[in-house]
Amino acid sequence: MNSIVIRRGFVDIDEGQMHYRHCGSTNNPPLVVLHGSPLSSHSVIPIMTALAKYFRVIAPDMLGNGDSSPPTKLPVTIEYLADAMLRAVEALGLKEFYLYGYHTGGNLGIEAALARPRVVRKLIIEGMGLYNDEERAGLLANQAPEILTDLEGTQLLRAWHLVRDVKIFWPWWNRTRDGARKSGLPDAKQLHRDVLELLKGIDTYHHAYRAALAYVKQPRAAILRLPVLVSAAESDVLKEHLIEAAKLIPEARHAVIGDPSTESGLRKTAEIYRNFLLP
Repeated sequence: MNSIVIRRGFVDIDEGQMHYRHCGSTNNPPLVVLHGSPLSSHSVIPIMTALAKYFRVIAPDMLGNGDSSPPTKLPVTIEYLADAMLRAVEALGLKEFYLYGYHTGGNLGIEAALARPRVVRKLIIEGMGLYNDEERAGLLANQAPEILTDLEGTQLLRAWHLVRDVKIFWPWWNRTRDGARKSGLPDAKQLHRDVLELLKGIDTYHHAYRAALAYVKQPRAAILRLPVLVSAAESDVLKEHLIEAAKLIPEARHAVIGDPSTESGLRKTAEIYRNFLLP
């Protein structure tokens, strides 16, 4: 997997340009990979490289994240983000494709599949959160704060602590014994790279994140009419919702995937996804 070359490009859309990463042979069936919040397609490079053996993988940055242009319609909704992604993918010439979404990306996947049922062939949702009204209100109030830039550079520390703490606590702002994920400190180099990706969209990252937190997916997921795989790793904070989430979707199955931090875990995940997606 380490020999896979990740290439980058931009595609013009109404909002400006959408940045994307891609890998794998153009002879392979296309798979669009959608990242989670608050980062960019940089965060899905491991699964991209694991799947490049079987697919042509295209991973766009959502509007306002990474190197993509900011959204032009506020407040941002999941429907709008999904539409922008679809416009970008269509501009790349894809007539139909498989779709994978991680956390926030899974929400976009639901809306994309509903909007283009003849284009999205199958859907993988990795990590699907189901929140009650109280939980949603708490997340909306705290999970995606607007981070303002200033002459003291406090945005640098705020970005650092947000990215670090989301790996240590759930939610990241519940810095208590009860909130601890018990996974220990993240790798310092990986943390640095993730913070750099967040800083690229520091003024706009919160729009997509808040859209995901506000998105009530249960009624939308229930009307999906395509094969869906709902998955989660053991370490995923949303794994507790796995079986319930799969039951919401008429043609869904569920799977516990490999450890995303290890090569063997990524290979296991790639095999599970390949077996689901390919005939």
